[in-house]
Amino acid sequence: MKLSFGPDELAFRDEVRAFLGEKLSPEMSRATHLTTSVFSEPEIGRVWNRILNDKGWSAPAWPSAFGGTGWSLVQRWIFATELARAGAPSLSPMGLKMAGPVIMKFGSPEQKSYYLPRILAGDDYWCQGYSEPGSGSDLASLATRAVRDGDHYVVNGTKIWTTHAHHANMMFALVRTGGEDTPKHKGISFLLVDMKTPGITIRPIRTIGGDHEVNQVFFDDVRVPVSQRVGEEGEGWTIAKYLLEFERGGSITSGDLRSTFEWLQRLAQETPGGEGSVLDDPDLALAFSTVEIDIDALEMTELRVMSSLQTGQNPGAVSSLMKLRWSEIEQALTRLGVRVLGPDALAWETTRPLYAEGADPVLDDLARPVTAKYLNTRAFTIFGGASEIQREIISRELIG
Repeated sequence: MKLSFGPDELAFRDEVRAFLGEKLSPEMSRATHLTTSVFSEPEIGRVWNRILNDKGWSAPAWPSAFGGTGWSLVQRWIFATELARAGAPSLSPMGLKMAGPVIMKFGSPEQKSYYLPRILAGDDYWCQGYSEPGSGSDLASLATRAVRDGDHYVVNGTKIWTTHAHHANMMFALVRTGGEDTPKHKGISFLLVDMKTPGITIRPIRTIGGDHEVNQVFFDDVRVPVSQRVGEEGEGWTIAKYLLEFERGGSITSGDLRSTFEWLQRLAQETPGGEGSVLDDPDLALAFSTVEIDIDALEMTELRVMSSLQTGQNPGAVSSLMKLRWSEIEQALTRLGVRVLGPDALAWETTRPLYAEGADPVLDDLARPVTAKYLNTRAFTIFGGASEIQREIISRELIG
């Protein structure tokens, strides 16, 4: 899809490209290509976060009053697209795109002045304490409880599928503070938890793709200051819904999808299929064309949503549509990768992360991430709200 830019926008694009040419090392780009999980390991992502922060570019979507760029919709779109094109690391969204917007809207002045600069700089690394065993899609049924004891809450329970909890020093968590007779949606509060607090135990979960990305976190009499509560007690469900709209629809994903598409095209062109490339197979060529059209359609939806964000609105129910389509397209792309490789997709790379030194690769760098990405993206239609839940939200709020 071709978009027309004016002279100022073209100058901005050239500035971004020059910055990336100077600051984005080949090692970072290679690590990004070989990252098979949702976002980069902290050893790569935090370094890139600090490089962006030094330039004042770590939070394009934040208001300038809080340290954001103040960029227009078009500038943000150009920036995200150029990052994807160059192969820049994918930053953890937990701080910049989730905790940050929540603290801006619901946090106290003290929370804003302390946490927002640390999120911008990457000094705090965040994880999300939402899902629990038995409380994923029905998040309001969560059982982790926080009991008030003077100036602290005493937290007991467990969270699961907690991405990068083993790296994080901070968690934002939903906990139950209401009594037995309190309606489940009204008895939830939102806490900021220091992961070094005594009583927190992290148990790793190895994904089907071979990565240690997610964890189960246990809370045993963990004392969290009441000052670390965001908003009022019992307001957690309102805050959670606001945050989930940003998680599902506050990002520009079409650039990354297009970058993945172009990588798979290169892979297909270099993979023999009879006398030519595998793209000579009409069924596979049709599958590539279908995915490309889907990416174009999602791109236009993102631009519509970002236009709403720029006028101060939150994404709303359309964020569910974007999350649904993004996850489905990601899965379609990785299925294409497996089809392109054919029997070579059965090769298994044991090293994690794939870019680690001393690895003995089975395939070359172009093909190495395919199988692990395929396996890991099976979870994309589950995390952040399962596809069934997204369709229910879309049908209820957009169709009626």
